[in-house]
Amino acid sequence: MNRATLLIHTADRRGLLAGISGFFTERQLNILECRQYTDTRTERYFMRIEADMAGMTRTRLETEFGALAKELGLEYSVYYSGERPNMAIMVSRASHCLYDLLINIEGGALNCKVPLIVSNHPELEVVAQRFRVPFYCFPIASPEAKLEQEKQVLEIFRKHNIDLIVLARYMQILSNDFISHYPGRIINIHHAFLPAFQGGNPYERAWEYGVKMIGATAHYATAELDEGPIIEQDVERITHESTPNDLKEIGRDIERRVLTRAVRAHLEHRVITSGRRTVVFSR
Repeated sequence: MNRATLLIHTADRRGLLAGISGFFTERQLNILECRQYTDTRTERYFMRIEADMAGMTRTRLETEFGALAKELGLEYSVYYSGERPNMAIMVSRASHCLYDLLINIEGGALNCKVPLIVSNHPELEVVAQRFRVPFYCFPIASPEAKLEQEKQVLEIFRKHNIDLIVLARYMQILSNDFISHYPGRIINIHHAFLPAFQGGNPYERAWEYGVKMIGATAHYATAELDEGPIIEQDVERITHESTPNDLKEIGRDIERRVLTRAVRAHLEHRVITSGRRTVVFSR
């Protein structure tokens, strides 16, 4: 089945559901799924609608829905079934998130292609080889060399037509210029329950504070460190007996599942960003 998925948001008002769903009904397009949410505090309306494209070309859909969007003041994006985006994975030395992503891609749970894995260290090349994914190492010899390294990475991403970048414990802060090339298309995993313990060594700081829960957060990368819109989070309880190493061990399991869930939500077009927040529709 040839499907189209539309993510829509606009100022809330009466008649939106009827107007949007009526567009598909009038063209005899079967609506397969429709989810909606109204944020009453900000008076914003959000919708995810999936329709069977039988008898409708992409050009016609985009032209005619574009006219409706202009009339109703809708912000929207449209995606089509059968498309497999190119996803680049960036890593440093930790392998747990990388393994989980690659296993889920191999098993079909994540609908994407991975043309390459990029790292600033060589250690994880062996993992890439096991999954037959090209591996590129771009070391950062000094802080002054970082911008040049990013230029090399961006160039290889352009060559491979990368649609989405996943920072699977890539332990470098990306420059604002790098992030500006992929707005809303870089997903990072932070090993803490944001907004607590931003920046480095969160497990050590969590232990120092004596917290009783630790977590992980997957979010879109923005110019502000660890401030991007949150896609997915999870936590585990700990006790006073837990050492910093225990926290890191427990945290690795949280990190991998949170990152994979966030990537899946993005690939399934279930995420709408609204300022600092996201609306994530369930499957």
